Amino acid sequence: MYNLHCHSLLSDGVLLPSEVAMRYLDKGYKAIAITDHADYSNIKSTIQAILEFTDHWPKDSKIKVLPGLELTHLPLDQFKPLAEFARGKGIKIIIAHGETLIEPVLKGTNRAALEADIDILAHPGLINDRDVQLAKEKGIFLEITSRSGHAETNLHVVGQALKFSAKLILNNDSHEPADIITPEQLIDIALKSGLNRNQIDKISKEVEFFLKDKEE
Repeated sequence: MYNLHCHSLLSDGVLLPSEVAMRYLDKGYKAIAITDHADYSNIKSTIQAILEFTDHWPKDSKIKVLPGLELTHLPLDQFKPLAEFARGKGIKIIIAHGETLIEPVLKGTNRAALEADIDILAHPGLINDRDVQLAKEKGIFLEITSRSGHAETNLHVVGQALKFSAKLILNNDSHEPADIITPEQLIDIALKSGLNRNQIDKISKEVEFFLKDKEE
């Protein structure tokens, strides 16, 4: 099992990246990404810190740790340049903070993010048909999340993704120890969001293929 949406004390999480990794390993995960929040104010320092950490993570560890970033609450015209900058510096997993209903996210964020070089649109709220179709065309994952509040629109996101055959991904969006749930608990959330076991298995295989490409 994987979780490609983890925060550490490099942004608004409470744990060092190393403790994030060890807690996920203890829960039975095989791969994670450290994806701390970034905008123009901190992107350079955050990328440097995450890359230094992942570059020194043991290659023979039982859990793979990939360098990621979450572009968060940006003005719409900043998604493309910041995603390009992060990718150029070696960030493997780029997440965009989508239009969750529980935060004041700019209208149009989902679209602007999907038009940039991102991998995952996190908690995209009541994402519309047009944006789901763009996600499908670009192979961008739409997130089903276990995080309280953001998870309120999981059913809608699943329905939209199945309607247009867009890719889904299961993530924790963890910030503190209590957020780091077991793979079984994450699967249970996916089932409650309208997916069946076969669909969950398909999602896992798509993510595994995606990770193999990122690890090369």
